[in-house]
Amino acid sequence: MTRNKVEICGVDTSKLPVLKNEEMRELFRKLQSGETWAREKLVNGNLRLVLSVIQRFNNRGEYVDDLFQVGCIGLMKAIDNFDLSQNVKFSTYAVPMIIGEIRRYLRDNNPIRVSRSLRDIAYKALQVRDTLTSQHSREPTVQEIAEQLNVPKEDVVFALDAIQDPVSLFEPIYHDGGDPIYVMDQISDERNKDVQWVEEIALREAMHKLNDREKLILSMRFFDGKTQMEVADEIGISQAQVSRLEKAAIQQMQKNIKTS
Repeated sequence: MTRNKVEICGVDTSKLPVLKNEEMRELFRKLQSGETWAREKLVNGNLRLVLSVIQRFNNRGEYVDDLFQVGCIGLMKAIDNFDLSQNVKFSTYAVPMIIGEIRRYLRDNNPIRVSRSLRDIAYKALQVRDTLTSQHSREPTVQEIAEQLNVPKEDVVFALDAIQDPVSLFEPIYHDGGDPIYVMDQISDERNKDVQWVEEIALREAMHKLNDREKLILSMRFFDGKTQMEVADEIGISQAQVSRLEKAAIQQMQKNIKTS
């Protein structure tokens, strides 16, 4: 029977190898004795395990390629930490680690959630504001609202900020039949221009010391606004490699700025 060809991250899943239990144990013995080539065989031989796990997360709206790469990170961690002396099948050990890695990714990439306590403070603050406005015929200060609620002023500020919906910089705020005025048109840069100019010189100098690949990745990510997946596709490497190179380049730039 032929398998349907499905490509994930450029991998033809119909051609993924399947390792027998004894083959797995032999490869682990070789890896743990220092033969590092066995690691790649173990990874390739267990990619089907990653595929089976990510099917559980198909309804999250995430790109399958992203989940697959994150699952592979969990697989590699499982391979590196597997204890052959324990009488446990590798799949039994690896699946929870792969699931854990994917759940961490989903948690870290979810939109910010406002806690129930912050929401409660915010809604009470809005009620107090309306009451005080009616009583005094003016908008109350944050301090007055905080005193009514018997909470620190900072908590009121944080709570009210937390329930505000984000506004796009390109949202029109005025339109008289001609060209609209957008939010971004009303935002000015109050920073000291001389300080900004010096900072830009330092950044250019720090970036100049990076290698060509690092320059390209940072340029595509922060000047062209591309995602890590888009950068990976364009230059022919994995998203995980883009992430590592990007992080290393930023760290190198920080060192260059400090020493310049």
